[in-house]
Amino acid sequence: MTEHETGDSPATSLHELLLESEDISSFLDAFTATIAQALSTDGDEVWCAVTLLRPRRSSTVASSGPAAEALDEIQYHYGDGPCLTASREHRLVHVADTRTDPRWPEYGRAAAANGVLSALGVPLDLGGEASAAVDVYADRPHKFDPATIQVVQREVSSASSALRLAVRLEKHRDAETDLRAAMASRTTIDLAVGIVMGRNRCTQEQAFDILRTASSHRNVKLRDLAADLVATVGQGPATTHFDS
Repeated sequence: MTEHETGDSPATSLHELLLESEDISSFLDAFTATIAQALSTDGDEVWCAVTLLRPRRSSTVASSGPAAEALDEIQYHYGDGPCLTASREHRLVHVADTRTDPRWPEYGRAAAANGVLSALGVPLDLGGEASAAVDVYADRPHKFDPATIQVVQREVSSASSALRLAVRLEKHRDAETDLRAAMASRTTIDLAVGIVMGRNRCTQEQAFDILRTASSHRNVKLRDLAADLVATVGQGPATTHFDS
C-alpha cells in the first residue's frame, strides 16, 4: 500500500488498477479490498467501504466485503457518524475509540456492539461530481496512528484523481456514442428523404414533411420510419463515415 511496499507511487498503482478494472464499480471494490488487506494484521481485522451521499438516502457503492456494508448500515440507521460527516463536510474524521468518543453516542454504542472500536472517514475529492468518503473500520481501538492515517489519506487522494479521470473518460465515451447514434439517424433520414423525393418528384423540404406527417400518423419515430423505408428499397441499413 505504501510506496516502499509496492515499488510504485500510489497514483501509478491506482491508475493501473483502474485500467485493469471493467468499470468504476469494480475499481472501487478492488480499491477497498486493497486498503482492508493492507491494514489488517495478525489478530486485527480492518474493513473498508465507500459511502456515496444521495439526496434522500446514503448508500455503500463499494466495499471490501459484506461486513463493511453492514457497518455502513449502522451509520445510515442513525443518520450520522464519522464517514457520513467526512462526506458532508469534506474533511477527515477519526474515531480512536467508539466506546468513548462523545460525538455520536448512539452510533458509537451500536458500532462497538458490532465489533467496531475505531474508524476513519476520509472524503473523496470528486471535483463536485458527488459527495463521498472512504470508510475504514477496525476491531480494536486506536488502530489508526498518525502515520497510518497519512498513508490512507494519500491513497484516497490518489483514488480521487483516478476516479475524476474515469468520470471524464466515461462522459467522453457517452458523448461519442451519442454522436455516432445521431449521425447514423441523420444519415438514414437523409436517405429516406431522397427516396421520397425520387418517388414523388418533390423538393427536399416537401419530402421531409411527408416523412414527418407519416411518422406522426403512425405514431412511429421518424428515424425508425426512415430506416424501414430505406430497408424496403434494398439498400439495407445506412452507414456513416464513423463506421469501420
